[in-house]
Amino acid sequence: MITRTTPPPLPELGSLAALGTMPALLRQLSGLGGCTNPIRLDGHRTEHHLNQDTGEIGSVLRHLDSAELPAGQLLVRCNNRRITRCPACAETYRRDTFHLITAGLRGGKGTPEDVATHPRVFATFTAPSFGPVHNRPTGPAGTVRRCRCGVRHDQEDDALGTPLAPDRYDYESAILWNAHAGLLWRRFSIYLRREVAKRAGLTQRAFREHARLSFAKVAEYQKRGAVHFHAVIRIDGPGGGHTPPPTWATVELLTDAIEAATPKAQVAGPVIDGRAHTFAFGDELDVRPIRGADFSSGQELTDRAVAAYIAKYATKGAETATGALDRPIRLIAEVAQLDISEHARRLVRTAWALGARKDLEHLRLRAWAHMLGFRGHFSTKSRRYSTTLGALRDARAAWRRAQAAAELEQGGTTLVLAHWAYAGTGLTPAEEWLAATITPAPGTDGEPTHG
Repeated sequence: MITRTTPPPLPELGSLAALGTMPALLRQLSGLGGCTNPIRLDGHRTEHHLNQDTGEIGSVLRHLDSAELPAGQLLVRCNNRRITRCPACAETYRRDTFHLITAGLRGGKGTPEDVATHPRVFATFTAPSFGPVHNRPTGPAGTVRRCRCGVRHDQEDDALGTPLAPDRYDYESAILWNAHAGLLWRRFSIYLRREVAKRAGLTQRAFREHARLSFAKVAEYQKRGAVHFHAVIRIDGPGGGHTPPPTWATVELLTDAIEAATPKAQVAGPVIDGRAHTFAFGDELDVRPIRGADFSSGQELTDRAVAAYIAKYATKGAETATGALDRPIRLIAEVAQLDISEHARRLVRTAWALGARKDLEHLRLRAWAHMLGFRGHFSTKSRRYSTTLGALRDARAAWRRAQAAAELEQGGTTLVLAHWAYAGTGLTPAEEWLAATITPAPGTDGEPTHG
């Protein structure tokens, strides 16, 4: 990425200045909202006035031809959720996720405010151990103790999460754990419904008529490269967040059910070289009640804190463990040239090697070697937890269409005829340099806002 201190590409900028297109190009680039890797499209779009009574197509209201645009093509945001790929689009994704999670905790975006009174917890599910790693154990009052290696590690120490004895670390199980983590979560959700129903004195079939479990979760990589999950779990009435939970539903009951369901959830893995793999969550289960913002104190977890935490990790991938490895690997030889730790390199190579096995074909480990075997969605939610990311995007697009229609100041219906073809991605050196000079619009930093 070009920064503002990068020398400008003078020949290309000189050509733009001579043509007089630089101001128009700046306006086109500013419409990207800071996207650094836009999609380039060739084509055209024409808006006609349509008579609602007769169906007759009238005059042209607006015509757009990509060849006439300053960049020579239409530039649209990439909408990549990864902060390492496009910080601006990842920020939009983070804000949308923040509002999605908040709506399921406080109401809004089509979810009633009464949802804030439903029993809900914030739970963290970790991976099991694959061998001892360098860590920062804490003592009383949060003091940091020495690691088993004898060193008191700094929080930014690159050794954190790496094995104490790499040759004895179970890299095979670590990769297969990530590959089965999504299935394990689904298995857990089944057991959780059973445990809640049991505590309510209901059968599983009867449970659906009295209550529903809603959740929103995000996957996060620990430094050792193992996926773990953070989840908001809520008890609703049979209609989801729009119906009150039964009187027996409490935070205590939900917490107890989660603690009982977690060790019962297991997934049978493959048998490799005579060794059978079975996957379950680790022993470090953390379940905490979520309190409303009005009841916050030093130790309590607020709605806002939970939503911000989940939204933060929704824009990340395996970078916590691997550094900047955020793209698929095409040849294993590439791994030797990557600027990643030796631990991450061994994880990637293990995924690649396992991916060559016919009996593991369904796991697509080579395609997901850059994700250390995990191929699930990073943020997911149950259907009735709250609104959807798609609904938030549609609302934003509808607002933009309404703004454009208002500018036309003409009544009636608009008929749109368009044809677009993919022409590439990214910016030219001059476009990238100019984009870096544009001051971000208000609201791109600081507290989450909806837009």
